[in-house]
Amino acid sequence: MSKVYVIDVESGNLQSLENALAKLGYQVELIKTGDEFTAKMDKIDKLLLPGVGNFGHFMNNVHARSLAGPIKQYIATGKPLMGICVGLQALLAGSTESPDSKGLEYLSPLKLSKFSEEDKSVPHIGWNGTVVHLSNGEKKGLYGIDQTKKFYFVHSYAALLESIDDEKIKSQHPELAGWDVAVSKYGNEHFIAALAKGNMLLTQFHPEKSGEQGLAIINSFLQGSKYTEIPAGASSSEPTLTKRVIACLDVRTNDEGDLVVTKGDQYDVRERKVGVNGEPVRNLGKPVEIAQKYYEQGADEVTFLNITSFRSCPLKDLPMLQVLKEASKTVFVPLTIGGGIRDTVDPETGKTFSALEVATMYFLSGADKVSIGSDAVYAAEKYYANGNKGDGTSPMETISKAYGVQAVVVSVDPKRVYVNSPKDTKHHTIETKFPGPNGEKYVWYQCTVKGGREARDLGAYELVRAVEALGAGEILLNCIDKDGTNSGFDLELVQDVKDAVSIPVIASSGAGKPEHFVQVFQKTTTDAALGAGMFHRNEYTVGQVKQALNESGLEARL
Repeated sequence: MSKVYVIDVESGNLQSLENALAKLGYQVELIKTGDEFTAKMDKIDKLLLPGVGNFGHFMNNVHARSLAGPIKQYIATGKPLMGICVGLQALLAGSTESPDSKGLEYLSPLKLSKFSEEDKSVPHIGWNGTVVHLSNGEKKGLYGIDQTKKFYFVHSYAALLESIDDEKIKSQHPELAGWDVAVSKYGNEHFIAALAKGNMLLTQFHPEKSGEQGLAIINSFLQGSKYTEIPAGASSSEPTLTKRVIACLDVRTNDEGDLVVTKGDQYDVRERKVGVNGEPVRNLGKPVEIAQKYYEQGADEVTFLNITSFRSCPLKDLPMLQVLKEASKTVFVPLTIGGGIRDTVDPETGKTFSALEVATMYFLSGADKVSIGSDAVYAAEKYYANGNKGDGTSPMETISKAYGVQAVVVSVDPKRVYVNSPKDTKHHTIETKFPGPNGEKYVWYQCTVKGGREARDLGAYELVRAVEALGAGEILLNCIDKDGTNSGFDLELVQDVKDAVSIPVIASSGAGKPEHFVQVFQKTTTDAALGAGMFHRNEYTVGQVKQALNESGLEARL
């Protein structure tokens, strides 16, 4: 079995990359220090430099581990090197995200800048296309990267370009002379999606999270298959971001102690049997098997919501850690885990683990993002009580500082509260098209905690603004009133929250058929939409949802 060496600065999820390499038939050896690298330099003939999260945090780790010199020395040998995400960014001069942290300056003076928030959500999260410009002028793909495919991006900063035109790029950036360049577009901005020169390949997107075509890119790189044929008749239009469809699995232990996927309505997951007490927890299958099924149907992401948080388990034995480890072996799209991401006391040892430490365990087990629920509400309340300032201790602040805002999702569980007039409440209200039981024309969305069991004196609008300020990179927007109804998303809530923040929003709760996904994308500016029960009950597949989107003129990845 061939060996691939991977630089590991212990900052993010390498499990998925290791699993991808294992599936391709490669043995992985991690390199964590400059001394290790130097000692093995002569043996290394294939090297991967993956990175996630904050540029400064990553580069500071590279320098602290004395890896910068050996990386440059390896590049000088001309042997194969693949940089992924921040691994690409590391070879540039620097980033406005962390102005005091230097890159490896291999492509100076090229630097990273933040996407503009004027016309789009930031971070850029989702599946986007590319246009490839080869330095030799040929019309071919680059290690399988071409305009017929979509790849998974998740980043706020990029090497921005003034144009998608090859001649303009090279005239404005002479440092790119001789490089093959793949360009993508987000909103009105163009940016570098991939670079290649000699035996070096750098991708801003995550091939290990881009499904089978992403694995094919890694394999092409490792096999040295640099220039690939493009399917006949392929379009050369500008790249576009597709509509993201997410499959969600509510996971918990049932009454027999088995880990199951379940679904109910208004967060009640027990079977309803007239005249019978102690109804059993609804069992819809095993989480790892169901996740793989949705991956094979074309889900753009898979989300696990740990709805009991396994509070009685020792932290090191959290069942969801094993679920993630197993799922990431067969599911090569992003995985999000929610539930239990908070300061936790191990009941066996009495030791307290911070939310950051808990999140790190999930990342190391294969998660790409963590979702925070009740603790985000408590942190928002504290934020407002502190004069609209964080104190650095909330899960959003600590996790985003280490892993970047794109790794932090906040799950919001609101319910409608009707009022006759905005003057009747201190909370942000909207005029609704669906009046209340007594004809009330206005509504505010009250936040809840503890799985919807406890209401708080905080509106969803205020919550999302607070958590964005504290470091959340995405909102998972549920709706207690819509949950389990199969009547469609709460469009008023979705658009209200979208108007409140500049980060991406995932619409959740209420989807019962593909038309509901079409509706939420047509009538709101949501960034993604999530389904659960309609998939679990085998009423519709993810593929059918995407087909409906495409038939309605909404581009979805097939």
